Amino acid sequence: MRHLKAGRILGRDSAHRKALFRNLVTALLQRERIQTTLAKAKELRSKAEKTITLGKKGTLAARRRAFNIVNQKEVLAKLFDTLAERYADRNGGYTRIIKLGPRRGDNAPMAIIELVDREEESKPEPKKEKEKVKEKTKEKAAKE
Repeated sequence: MRHLKAGRILGRDSAHRKALFRNLVTALLQRERIQTTLAKAKELRSKAEKTITLGKKGTLAARRRAFNIVNQKEVLAKLFDTLAERYADRNGGYTRIIKLGPRRGDNAPMAIIELVDREEESKPEPKKEKEKVKEKTKEKAAKE
């Protein structure tokens, strides 16, 4: 029995599981929003939050410990610079899990895990058809 044993096994041996979560933490910190299964997202939450807390400490020892988890220097720099500044006032709770429907192939419950207070990508709003027609008529009138 697994009484009081923390963490999910996820059908992997320990080395595979460690590599999986290192890659997921790196992807989450790099992109600030990823889609994965619900079980992986719930397990990833604690590892990502501990890594962000290391980034907030800013010491050399914390940087070395974080480099054991995040293997990309660009992401590590982002962690210790931009993310540490963003979450300086927040005591934990850096991530949010949004449940999605089941995955089409195997019916696995899916989720989006994202960093809170992240910058949204601003997309220009599409113009309505009436506005496009008005602009074309103005252009034609200006030419004549």
